[in-house]
Amino acid sequence: MILVTGATGHLGANLVRRLLADGHEVRALVEPSGPAVQALAGLPLRRAVGDVRDPAAVAAAVEGCDRVYHCAARVSTTARGHRGIHAVNVLGTRNVLDAARRHGVRRVVVTGSFSATGPAPGRASTERDLHYPFGPHTPYTRSKVLVEHECCKAAAQGLEVVVAVSTAIIGPHDYVPSRMGRVLLDFAHGRLFAYLPGGFEFVSAEDLVEGHLLAMERGLSGHKYLLSTEFRTVDAMMALYAQVTGCRPPRLRLPAPAMAALARLAEGPRAVLTPHREARFTPAAVRFLRSGRRADCSLARDVLGYRPTGIATAVEQAYRCFVDRRLIERRGTARPAPRPARRPYHAGVGPR
Repeated sequence: MILVTGATGHLGANLVRRLLADGHEVRALVEPSGPAVQALAGLPLRRAVGDVRDPAAVAAAVEGCDRVYHCAARVSTTARGHRGIHAVNVLGTRNVLDAARRHGVRRVVVTGSFSATGPAPGRASTERDLHYPFGPHTPYTRSKVLVEHECCKAAAQGLEVVVAVSTAIIGPHDYVPSRMGRVLLDFAHGRLFAYLPGGFEFVSAEDLVEGHLLAMERGLSGHKYLLSTEFRTVDAMMALYAQVTGCRPPRLRLPAPAMAALARLAEGPRAVLTPHREARFTPAAVRFLRSGRRADCSLARDVLGYRPTGIATAVEQAYRCFVDRRLIERRGTARPAPRPARRPYHAGVGPR
């Protein structure tokens, strides 16, 4: 039996489908409320109702499982929500690892974040680059650094645990939807009026799932592995979105300093007027895009046998999934997407 936490998130929804297709018995830890019905509807898996912040619920879900994929996380690029993010991401991870150790789980794979890996001026970042703690980091980034610490402590205590590091995920079965999914929906609906130059590492949902499976099978305990499909500039992504959706890209290409200033000015009013709605471009999101950070996936290639595909296919899959769910009617003609309900946690994607 394999347990997946965060199974209703973007990664989790793709991961459970792959595990089921491969013939595994799957148990999903799902919240008492949220998009679980839609994300997991019709799938032949077992459900354990609970929250990763509840040690008893986590222990009940873990019992009887020999492998665990811990994908649950609260993802955010805002400067708010320190306590909630810490409780879900850090304490939730500790609960999963403690339960796994007590119940004799053979191995745990934890989803990490590229934001928790240090920058490497002049070259692509590797797993050895240390996080620099004195920068303007979000609560989410700080929490994912602490998640890695929890994994290292659990490995030192004898638990087999591997960290599979995600970059910005794109692909189908995005039910929340994630940040990148909302950008694609906005593009298709003509609601994306401007963008800024920059770039980031993107990973297809298919590649990220494959990387998690390889980490479970071949990863070294106590190690982490960066998983990306390819680096893309924002201009290239806009061109790809236009090709896939049949819609025109935004006319405004704002200079990065101007977008950063606008994001800072909007942060205060947005926190008051729409406190429960995650913004598209926060100051942190702008910093990520402006940094142009690249990931060196050589370790995952050499140790795990990771072979990424291409991001264009992932965008097409994401678009077709939205069309199938009637969030977009057809290529070039879209209907407004319903606003997703707020969730206590999910494995969604921003710049991870």
